[in-house]
Amino acid sequence: MIKQLASKDIKEHLKTDTKKVLLDVRTQEEWDRFGKPNGEKLGLKTFFLTVKDENFVEDFKKLAINKDYEILTICKAGERSQFVAELLTKENYQTVNISDGFDGWVSCNLPC
Repeated sequence: MIKQLASKDIKEHLKTDTKKVLLDVRTQEEWDRFGKPNGEKLGLKTFFLTVKDENFVEDFKKLAINKDYEILTICKAGERSQFVAELLTKENYQTVNISDGFDGWVSCNLPC
């Protein structure tokens, strides 16, 4: 089962010892229209990769994220990121889904 993390708990979660990255899986249109999370301001290297076809896992692997990193997945509201977290877990990555998505990120005043 994929661990769920609400945006309001992200800062506390980042205090744990594990290495973490943020993966935003929304579309270019969503990034242009609504903005992007600035995980760097929280110490999170941030990646942007749209879920567009069956090649997502191969495209993700090209990002060369080490499997000892925990991947926090985010989309608009938490559904696509849940799907991605499940895909990556099957590839033996450690994943956490940001359950309220970018909408929650923004409402919690996290950096954009």
